[in-house]
Amino acid sequence: MSTVATGSATDGAGPAAIATAGAPAARDRTPVRGPQKLGPLTPLVGEWEGDGGVDLSYHNKDDETSETGYFERAWFKPIPVVENGQQGMEGLSYSMTAWRHGEEAMDPFHDETGYLLWDKANGQVIRCFAVPRGLAILAGGTAGPRDTSLAFTAEPGSDSYGLCQNKYLLQRARAMAFECTFTFHDDGTFSYTSDLVLKLAATGAEMHHTDRNTLHRVRRYHPSVEA
Repeated sequence: MSTVATGSATDGAGPAAIATAGAPAARDRTPVRGPQKLGPLTPLVGEWEGDGGVDLSYHNKDDETSETGYFERAWFKPIPVVENGQQGMEGLSYSMTAWRHGEEAMDPFHDETGYLLWDKANGQVIRCFAVPRGLAILAGGTAGPRDTSLAFTAEPGSDSYGLCQNKYLLQRARAMAFECTFTFHDDGTFSYTSDLVLKLAATGAEMHHTDRNTLHRVRRYHPSVEA
């Protein structure tokens, strides 16, 4: 007479095999991200502060070029979609204001307002802003929808990304070129560097007016009460 096998599938299996026999499949830990209509500008939404700013500029009263530390506040808010005929762009309105260290209770030394735009179809990021010195800049560059570093450039006389300045600045501190980079970091902060090349009448030479800072978000724009 033959015998019937009655052992289970785990008979003879080691402890590890027994422990994993009924375990669920490992979950995919890759985060699921939304469509990000704002493209690479998405991380900027909110209000920000940074206390490590450094400004390198020419000081007329002292007739010298030197660095100045500063505190900065900024906000970036989504705007309705922009439509230029067949062109559609998402974007942010923004403001950046800076106070020299030791002068935080006084008037800021820098204040700018403008827009950041994302042209998905053409793969372009655009920064258009003005400062109350009589200077307006439209800068732009190529970018992908999830890039973590954005570069903007502008030159006088450009048919696309250029800049305009008042007559006094043309004579005394002519803007020759502008470059700026935004970088988004894994810790949630973002940093920027900017370089405005000026031809100064006071020195007869060109100089690089530069700024840099790293900012952390102090307020999110989010429907959650815990945001």
